[in-house]
Amino acid sequence: MRTWKIGVLTALSTMTACLPSDRPRAPEVGEPATDYVAADLQGDSVALSSLKGNVVLLNMWATWCAPCRAETPYLESLFEQHGDQGLRVVGISQDTRDAADQVADFVEEYGVTYTILHDPEMQALNLYQVIGLPASFLIDREGVLRWYRYGPIEEGDAEFLRALGDLLS
Repeated sequence: MRTWKIGVLTALSTMTACLPSDRPRAPEVGEPATDYVAADLQGDSVALSSLKGNVVLLNMWATWCAPCRAETPYLESLFEQHGDQGLRVVGISQDTRDAADQVADFVEEYGVTYTILHDPEMQALNLYQVIGLPASFLIDREGVLRWYRYGPIEEGDAEFLRALGDLLS
């Protein structure tokens, strides 16, 4: 019986290994950040690659996500504090297409002044292999991924602040 189970498992793993994989690779620190294009709340397309020359904090979030709501004021304060040093914060809403008004209300309620993109097809989640929100990615001025976190960035997080400081200096 045990030999039969091993044979079935071997056959299944061989078959799945031969299937084409259209999923992008997970992001890796030190590699170029995957380019991405989405519309801002005014309907204009913004490409991640167009932000080269800036340090970019790419943050994926949703209006219904409690940790995202808790993190947003901190992200806004980082943008206000470091924007003149070339920090661009780009929030990518993963809310559905019919939630556009909720996204706009969220931005107003939290006083968000950094760039907000709306990604109702959730392409960014796939491109960056995100399985939960929020998720944040620090990209250097040349477009290379230097740090990331799946989960919220807590205010005063030493690891994050060190990575951000290195990129801004």
